Amino acid sequence: MKIVTGCRSRAVSRARCALLGSIAAVALFPSVALAQDAQAQPEAENTEGDIIVRGSRPIAESEAAALIVQRNSDSLVSVAASDAIGRLPDQNIAQAAGRLPGVAVQRDQGQARYISLRGAPINWTTLAIDGISIVSPEGRDTRYDSLPSALASQIIVRKAVTPDMTGETVAGQINIRTRSAFDYKGLHAQAKLGGGYVELGSRQEYEGQLVLSDRWSTGIGEIGVLLSGSYYQRDMVTDNFENDWEPVAQDVQPGNANRIWARETENKLYRLTRKNYSYSGRLDWEPVSGQRFFVQSIFTTFTDDEARDNYIFDLDDRQGDLNRPATSACAIVPNAQPTTSGYADVCIGNTPLLGTVYGIDINQRATLRAFEQSIFTTTIGGDQEFDNGWNLSWRANYTRAKDDRSVVGEARYDSPSTRNLRPTVSYDLRDRDFARIRLFRTITTTNPTTFRAGDAVVDIDQFQRPLTSLVSNDFVDITKAYTGKFDVTKELDLFGGEGKLMFGFQFDQRTKEANEIQYAANTAQATALGISTTFADQSLNIPFKGEIPLGYSFRYFDLEKMRANVRVLRQNRPATFLANNFYNVREQVYAGYFAGRVGYDWGSVLAGARVEHIKNRGSAFANGNLNLPVTVENDITLVYPSLHVNYDMAEDKKLRVSFNTGAARPDYDQLRPNFTFNDQNLTISGGNPFAKPEKAYGVDAYFEWYIQPQGYISVGVFYKRIEDVLFDQTRTFNSDALDSGGVDRSQYLFTTIGNGGKGHIFGAEIAVQTQLEPYTEDLGLPDWMGGFGLSTNFTFNDSSATTPDGDKVPLPGTSDIVYNLGVYYEKYGLSVRANYQKRTDWLDGLGSVADGGDFYWTTDDELDVSARYAITPNVEVYFDASNLLNQPGRRFVRDRQFTIEWERFGRRYTGGVRVTF
Repeated sequence: MKIVTGCRSRAVSRARCALLGSIAAVALFPSVALAQDAQAQPEAENTEGDIIVRGSRPIAESEAAALIVQRNSDSLVSVAASDAIGRLPDQNIAQAAGRLPGVAVQRDQGQARYISLRGAPINWTTLAIDGISIVSPEGRDTRYDSLPSALASQIIVRKAVTPDMTGETVAGQINIRTRSAFDYKGLHAQAKLGGGYVELGSRQEYEGQLVLSDRWSTGIGEIGVLLSGSYYQRDMVTDNFENDWEPVAQDVQPGNANRIWARETENKLYRLTRKNYSYSGRLDWEPVSGQRFFVQSIFTTFTDDEARDNYIFDLDDRQGDLNRPATSACAIVPNAQPTTSGYADVCIGNTPLLGTVYGIDINQRATLRAFEQSIFTTTIGGDQEFDNGWNLSWRANYTRAKDDRSVVGEARYDSPSTRNLRPTVSYDLRDRDFARIRLFRTITTTNPTTFRAGDAVVDIDQFQRPLTSLVSNDFVDITKAYTGKFDVTKELDLFGGEGKLMFGFQFDQRTKEANEIQYAANTAQATALGISTTFADQSLNIPFKGEIPLGYSFRYFDLEKMRANVRVLRQNRPATFLANNFYNVREQVYAGYFAGRVGYDWGSVLAGARVEHIKNRGSAFANGNLNLPVTVENDITLVYPSLHVNYDMAEDKKLRVSFNTGAARPDYDQLRPNFTFNDQNLTISGGNPFAKPEKAYGVDAYFEWYIQPQGYISVGVFYKRIEDVLFDQTRTFNSDALDSGGVDRSQYLFTTIGNGGKGHIFGAEIAVQTQLEPYTEDLGLPDWMGGFGLSTNFTFNDSSATTPDGDKVPLPGTSDIVYNLGVYYEKYGLSVRANYQKRTDWLDGLGSVADGGDFYWTTDDELDVSARYAITPNVEVYFDASNLLNQPGRRFVRDRQFTIEWERFGRRYTGGVRVTF
């Protein structure tokens, strides 16, 4: 297949050929061209050159369309294009983009959520829909699992920053090109219906999608209407264990400086239902050729209804009992009847990874959450071409993003203070993939007081755990964003070549407000309301649905009884506004850019600069006192120059060199002038309104070879120098300033942000894409082998940054190696693809010595397989198998031995039917 901008009519239909040709129009300049491409007419056929695509070859066709965009772009891009009938093979945008060169995904409970480009931190990548920057419910850390792939006809990953892109784009931009009725020749309908099986817990998943569009010629021009909707649901359970580590002040024996101990080990056992659903509508109007107007609305949401049974074994419950003033070595004598709990006591034979503690607390949390993240966005825009070579593109957008973190109800149960009513716990943490614990009764003696293990206990409900609190929380963050922008281009002769001048202006205002309301009752208040304080009355007699051997049996809490208790709580207890957690942060950005592009026989040069004036205002209440409002304002002006040179070494070979700049700004909640605590997760976070943006200066150099008749090889290197690197810092709060309502928050994990020193990231990227079919005849292979293809890419990184404390660490979120290996076969109506993705360990955040050190994610790898068979040109059946390796997600502190979180989710299998006409 010869990859150029035209088609051979004997190979494809006129409409499809023109559609592929129109996609290539994106190349001229990203913002203007993408906007115009989104409404390209399929009748405008380009007949220059050759391209062979077949409706029965969806992978080859989508790759061909993607390569056209990549080759003709003035900057470095990668593209995931829909197949012949407008489909992407993955459930959400993160999964689909994760197949592209340099794209790594970060998962949550087995579902692709965040995107990292070329190993960079996730907040360095911005999201746009049809060229408009979209605010995420979480802020600058865009979550892509709330965006179903049904929205997109293309996902364009732009790795080199151009002047029309917002200045906070440092690593690149994920631009989602949505569907338009003008993408199709006339009436178009597409439907998908499927269901599946989740292996862990024998759960189910469901999915459906519908797209309807048509276009009409009228007396006032051509009008197109497109409506779409999608639905996806997955029911899940999880296997989980977690440990929290600490150095212990009472551990004074030799070697203590290198020891950290598990202050608690726990299981978080989830029953949850996750849903994605979306609906959108778009109206396009072309009164005359070259004049187009549109209005589009999209609503998309992600919900996570989660029931979590959390059992925390508080190993350091009696840490203060250990009193060994001598620092000389002790004789290690195993002692099964110590005078203390034995926590952190090496002298009785305990080690950080193996030992026994006596008479410690069980903290149980039964939590029912109703989590929701949604985006509603509406854009009005137009693209107008004038006879004198001037072109105008304009947009007005309103976006409302909601992050609803509400807790329907959380009941807390804790062991009584009497030691022989508490368990003795033996722990074995030597296997980093399995925390083994066993429970025993605690036997106490007097004169002197000692403790020893009694009979083994399997049923955890044999240990008393009365209710200590019941809470219900309405936690909702709302972000409202307004954007107005216009882009102007003028074609003219410039510096001896075909030139284009481009300039534009953009205004953004984004305001994020967090409001938290809580209803709470302690033991006495719950009893007065008639709410049982015994967990057995609130539980179900059903077995554990996961597979991890826990070392104990338990009963799930009853969701309906939880809801009934919460109704009583809300009817009889006052609502408390958590003023400590309120904030309102507003950001205004006034931006303008100017750029010029010159095209020559040998390639092109694009150069320009963007200027942004940023004004921030943050409001909160000092110490949660409604009478002490605090407002902090600041502003900054930043300039972002860039230069892109594209040299055509030959008809099929291209060299790209790019110089670009950007600045990643602190997130909205990080700019708040207050502290926020979360009693459910035992965390506190604090804002820093004076944190500065981290400024980046980068260079890219890439060689691209478009192998004829079809194929692609890319080799490149990149480097970014960063100043004022932003770090999330985590440590124990160690203050009673936020204690209230009988809740001790002094030991919560406290996270804030701060600027460090300089840093860098540099690396190399290799991508190969090819098919066997063009070579079968030359190699003497049978025709059927022509269906095999390969699509693989590797990214290698090295990064370093100076922390606020002066230490050198890798950039947070950066993996040293990221690669995707995809193989496929498609012929005779059958299309099968296997895709393996892997990224190596990465730094998750800075931790203090008191919490064991810095936190890391371990290597993540995933294997997915998808298959389709076209029964007719309009009807297709499909089968998808996901997470086939069933590898756990695991985090650790200090080094790989000290696991802090381990979670597994199970394989998933889905099948169904697609219909298109």
